Amino acid sequence: MTSAIIFLASGFEEIEAVTIIDVLRRSNIKVVVVGLISNEVKGAHSIKIIPDINIDKIDLNNIDAVILPGGSPGYKNLKKNKKVLEIIKEAFTKNKLIAAICAAPAVLSEAGILKGKKCTIYPGMENELIKGGGIPQKDWIVEDENIITSQGPATALPFAIRLVEKLTNKETAKILKEKTLTNLVLKNI
Repeated sequence: MTSAIIFLASGFEEIEAVTIIDVLRRSNIKVVVVGLISNEVKGAHSIKIIPDINIDKIDLNNIDAVILPGGSPGYKNLKKNKKVLEIIKEAFTKNKLIAAICAAPAVLSEAGILKGKKCTIYPGMENELIKGGGIPQKDWIVEDENIITSQGPATALPFAIRLVEKLTNKETAKILKEKTLTNLVLKNI
């Protein structure tokens, strides 16, 4: 079974995190919610989620994707966590799928994996990408090799569907779009 981890730090963006977790699980992708702390993690809008495991228990050998939701101060808490940065670097060198949305591409920049890569981020934060050698784009979702980035809460559903397509196949993503009626609302994804 394909598996992914999604990091949750205090101040994460709930729309992004929950949408990604839900959409991937609907597509039979094992999603492990990883907390930077052992107990519940409070999002930017005070929604609390209990992680499946603590960051210290991560084993990348059985993981196909590393995903980071944005939110503030969530992305800042991810960005200053040395273990998060180490895991991102290791996943990148092992050619795992790495995905970040909203402000979280700044974490990828801090990890040093965006050099020469096309990427996107929450509008107005492009300098965060440039600092790490990224090439900012204005598209909702940008894919460059094994890195996928997206712009923010409203792009969470198409972003999650793109992750499904990359982690499974186009047919699974098509079925998901039909079951969630995304094909009626967002015709270009």
